[in-house]
Amino acid sequence: MGTWSYSVAAFVGALALWAMGGTEREKLVVAGGSVEPLRALEASVAADGSDAVRARRLAQAYLDAHHPGLALALIEAAPPAVQSDVRLRHIYARALLDQGRNERALAVESGVVDACRPRTDGSVPTVCDPVLLASALRRTAILEELVTLGIHDTLAHPEASLVAYRNATRQARVSLQ
Repeated sequence: MGTWSYSVAAFVGALALWAMGGTEREKLVVAGGSVEPLRALEASVAADGSDAVRARRLAQAYLDAHHPGLALALIEAAPPAVQSDVRLRHIYARALLDQGRNERALAVESGVVDACRPRTDGSVPTVCDPVLLASALRRTAILEELVTLGIHDTLAHPEASLVAYRNATRQARVSLQ
């Protein structure tokens, strides 16, 4: 075979690979009607990555769109000042829980509870409201049960997860501030 034959064979091979690959476009990471609001939030965070409020909104939007991995990536790449935001840490714990990282989620959520505890003088940190504290206490109790039972993936073990949830919520807790 001559040089011309090799060139034709290579061209035909490349053409065959292209035809087998198809012309389908790449799929969106986040599909559905929630793309445009996410784009706006992403642009907002890109404009000012040091704003914890913007980061919280985007991380929560990722969780609402069932993409906890994106929320984790956002929070873990944020500047330390943003990462230390108590409300963002609460969202971070939820993303960790959704990813099956229950022990780490418990550690983060316990930190949120500690940050929201009343001080020795009786005052409460201004970043914590009763709803945040109640939610963090409830999630901490559930995570403690999940970790105790050795459950990492709540979707893979729905019966055991339900037992953990029932054990954790059996007692009513009230947060008075």
